Amino acid sequence: MATENDKPRASLWERLERPAPAQRQTLSPQRIATTAVQIADAEGLEAITMRRLATELGVAPMAPYRHVSGKDDLLELMVDHVYAGFQLPAGQEWRQSMRTLALRTRDLMLRHLWLAQLPPQARLSLTPNRMSLAEQALSALDGLGLDDDAMMSVFRAVDAYVHGALTDESAVRTLMHEQGWSDGDELRSELAPQMIWHMRTGRYPTFKRYLHAATRKDDAQWQFETGLTFVLNGIAATLAI
Repeated sequence: MATENDKPRASLWERLERPAPAQRQTLSPQRIATTAVQIADAEGLEAITMRRLATELGVAPMAPYRHVSGKDDLLELMVDHVYAGFQLPAGQEWRQSMRTLALRTRDLMLRHLWLAQLPPQARLSLTPNRMSLAEQALSALDGLGLDDDAMMSVFRAVDAYVHGALTDESAVRTLMHEQGWSDGDELRSELAPQMIWHMRTGRYPTFKRYLHAATRKDDAQWQFETGLTFVLNGIAATLAI
């Protein structure tokens, strides 16, 4: 026989939609999320603890637990917070909508580098604002004659490209910040001993040519947009849309 304890636990978002007692309104989910995001933006995800959050909020250590049950909930709240207001322009052709989605997501992830460092549960969290973004993206693909599986595959292909590219770009930015390097030349100078050894083996002639001939090594925006164009053109050619 099922008992009260067997009932599934309500999600963070279901709990937050329930009216809160008036005396708890001074500490809101919005205030918690804003403060946590500020900490993570300045110091990274490792700086986020419930105790640190309470200190920054100026409340008792247990006060945030009225709204979030722990760090997992807090990370979901932070993700939803930074995606608030993410809107795709109406009336765009599908390829332009996907490009807008990708470019705006890149901007968001560069403003909040910790988004590329989220643990799996938070990375996959179904928050209201992320669900809204997915709905907008799928709506932009609706009416092209694609079945539902193909629509989701297009969205996921673009999303995977963005997050894959930004994982590397965020890592470079984080490393440069931690080491105090100001530009790509300093980064390459620090990596030079390893790279020189690899090139001297003679095993990588095409990569060696790239090192000497490429002119956009530090143009991350160009690299991202060019790769995105290849992805979108490939989708269009494959699906004939």
